[in-house]
Amino acid sequence: QVQLVESGGGSVQPGGSLRLSCRASGSSGPFNVMAWYRQTPENQREFVAAIVGGGITRYAESVQGRFTISRDKYMRTVNLQMNNLKPEDTSVYYCKMGENYWGQGTQVTVSS
Repeated sequence: QVQLVESGGGSVQPGGSLRLSCRASGSSGPFNVMAWYRQTPENQREFVAAIVGGGITRYAESVQGRFTISRDKYMRTVNLQMNNLKPEDTSVYYCKMGENYWGQGTQVTVSS
């Protein structure tokens, strides 16, 4: 059974940085598609960033240029470097690997 374990959330002031990591345990993987989502006030999961295939990345317009997604060479760990954080980035962030596997969520709070 695959479990995704997230780490790196926390509180930071506007303009600060945080780095999220998500590691897959168990015997599954490597994962060709790895992504980050976050919870909206309407309790929906909103796409943030993805890395697929040979390393192609895609970002939501709201984080483009501020967030960077990366992965390890085994394609079992995915990271999200978040710079120049804004209060509107405050949310619970979830990693996703493959079609069905989600992390438990990690809180990111941006506030002065």
